[in-house]
Amino acid sequence: MTARQQNTISVLFLCAILTFVIVPSLSQQINRNPDWIRQRQKMVAEQIEARGIENQQVLQAMLAVERHRFVPGSYRAYAYADHPLPIGYDQTISQPYIVALMTDLLDIDSSSTVLEIGTGSGYQAAVLAEICKAVYSVEIVPQLGQSARQLLDMLGYENTHIKIGDGYQGWPEQAPFDGIIVTCSPTAIPAPLTVQLAEGGRMVIPVGEKYYQELVLLQKRNGKIRRQRIIPVRFVPMMREDGSSY
Repeated sequence: MTARQQNTISVLFLCAILTFVIVPSLSQQINRNPDWIRQRQKMVAEQIEARGIENQQVLQAMLAVERHRFVPGSYRAYAYADHPLPIGYDQTISQPYIVALMTDLLDIDSSSTVLEIGTGSGYQAAVLAEICKAVYSVEIVPQLGQSARQLLDMLGYENTHIKIGDGYQGWPEQAPFDGIIVTCSPTAIPAPLTVQLAEGGRMVIPVGEKYYQELVLLQKRNGKIRRQRIIPVRFVPMMREDGSSY
């Protein structure tokens, strides 16, 4: 090998090293894209504030959580659009406004412990974790629960805890909860969840048949449950472990 060939190889090797060090991975470029920040700001202003959500903790949480990280790559371009998106296994990530509305209805703060039924991609759990002390989330689809756990851990949400299991039964070992949020729809309020709701606590849950549901706010006062209808919604059904729906 000539000295010229050796010099050429050395230069190419050095360029390869510099490229590896200086040029970030594609995923890093995607997640650092300043356009994501602008899209979140627009989402909050036009989809959430414009519809009457004024709670600053909720607005800040929606600005902070990088929604595009919780959306499959093929749908990432639509991460901040005003509608739900599929995340696999016949499940969806909810419309941003619905996430904000349900979080707002919980009326939680930094001292609150919240139970979430239906982890999905982990997005709602991340929004809750920006506000409250701890989030306990139950997911019946193992693959979704495991991927959500990995993503939330990677993003530093140390106050989130995920269990694979039947959400209808809640998480009795960690009860009572100041708030319970359900992101799948049973045909009737699950009794175990009302038991696990703390005195003075709130539960937000979609209830109804497959093609017609209402978002309901439940409040426990003096051991009794007060029910308030909010808006019509459409969620995926709450599933049993055998694949049938509640």
